[in-house]
Amino acid sequence: MIMHKRSTNKYNAISYILAADDDLDDQELIKDALSDSDFNTDKLRFVSDGEELMSTLINADSLPSIILLDLNMPKKNGREALAEIKANTSLRHIPVIIFSTSDSTLDIKECYSLGTNAYMTKPNNYKDLVETMQILLDYWIGRSQIVTD
Repeated sequence: MIMHKRSTNKYNAISYILAADDDLDDQELIKDALSDSDFNTDKLRFVSDGEELMSTLINADSLPSIILLDLNMPKKNGREALAEIKANTSLRHIPVIIFSTSDSTLDIKECYSLGTNAYMTKPNNYKDLVETMQILLDYWIGRSQIVTD
């Protein structure tokens, strides 16, 4: 069986991924997992709460191609930020992927009703996190058509 190294060229077409997560350890793990998935982490930016997320989006020179959004953050939680993003005509086209430790059916249903494009539960180990990031990249960047600006 011939194995081909996946080209990162398909990832070059995106502007950047914006991840909203207040846990610095989770930020580092996400960055490492994306790097281990051959993603150029120069195209990754973090914010630590929903208020910072909204401020970053509203004041951005260029918008992210994808938003990874944690639910439980200080100041403005992920649900509130998601509702604001999807209510804003300039932002609603950006795919928002909820990336949370919660696997509650109630949380999942609520996020879909607010307009999330996908809901992913954070894995409990690094190997699964890398696999999850690879699936996310392959689908949202490799397969889906997204607007880059």
